[in-house]
Amino acid sequence: MKPLTSIHSRFVPLPIENVDTDQIIPARFLKATTREGFGKNLFRDWRYVDNDENQPKADFVLNQQQYTGEILVAGKNFGCGSSREHAAWALQDHGFKAVVSSFFADIFRNNALNNGVLPVKVSDAFLAQLFALGNEATLTIDVDAQTITIDATGAQEVFDINKYKKTCLLNGYDDIDYLISNKAQIEAFEAQLQS
Repeated sequence: MKPLTSIHSRFVPLPIENVDTDQIIPARFLKATTREGFGKNLFRDWRYVDNDENQPKADFVLNQQQYTGEILVAGKNFGCGSSREHAAWALQDHGFKAVVSSFFADIFRNNALNNGVLPVKVSDAFLAQLFALGNEATLTIDVDAQTITIDATGAQEVFDINKYKKTCLLNGYDDIDYLISNKAQIEAFEAQLQS
């Protein structure tokens, strides 16, 4: 994974609550064993008429050119439903580095963090502020400071993140990379046990 220290970007608004993982990436697209290629099927049933990628639905936000960015701002209870890791893969493969919502399903939140997608939990009031912004608005997310800021107004909230997962994101580590980064300490501990 690449290190994720901050994101400064416009955002894509998805003001829909209770978005489940089957809506994020429908089950019929879960046949691949690698993480690549899932982005083209992100929100597939919402994006296309009769599942035909040659017929995009003009009213769906990912098909509207005025909405771009590395941040998805979604309604409350994002990522509920089944525990498929592919939902995080699809978001990342599409180009999203963070998802902002006022509530995340626990399994989705962990899957996102394990795959380098930052779930940013904000208050309902702050989420409403985000949805009220125009399509040119930008946000800044500082992973180390654990803050999300509306650039135009300076309005800011602090978000929680597990200390271990924060270290992994800042350094671009997956779980194995993290262990390797501690190799010297592990070897010193083993040597101490053997003496």
